[in-house]
Amino acid sequence: MITNVHLVTVYVNDIDEAKAFYTDKLGFVLKTDITLSADFRWVTVHQADHPELELALMLPGPPMDAESADAVRRIVAKGMMHGVGLATDDCHKTFAELVANGVEYLQEPSERPYGIEAVLRDNSGNWLVLVEQRPYSPADFG
Repeated sequence: MITNVHLVTVYVNDIDEAKAFYTDKLGFVLKTDITLSADFRWVTVHQADHPELELALMLPGPPMDAESADAVRRIVAKGMMHGVGLATDDCHKTFAELVANGVEYLQEPSERPYGIEAVLRDNSGNWLVLVEQRPYSPADFG
């Protein structure tokens, strides 16, 4: 039986820079940093209060084939890779703190049918969707 999502991969341009961004700017905690071979390093971070969900910060490459890795690198370089959704209890406050900490943003906090949403970017160009969620139903989108 599946009990929860445990790991999400975030493709990055540079593992050391991404590790610093996620820990220093977003406040995540480093869990694992192991070099397994010359071309594969396993680095995971997690939010301090939720160690059960790790983000694997990975370079596009093995075990992907070369063509797939090149395609992912192009999408990341273009800044069009969707990263992760980040929950917050105060979108405006968290947004202001992250921007003051040097995090680039694409969209300031905006009202949505499901809550308040802002869109930021990590240092590889991945989108980070910050959401202060509220109850909603399909009718709220009509």
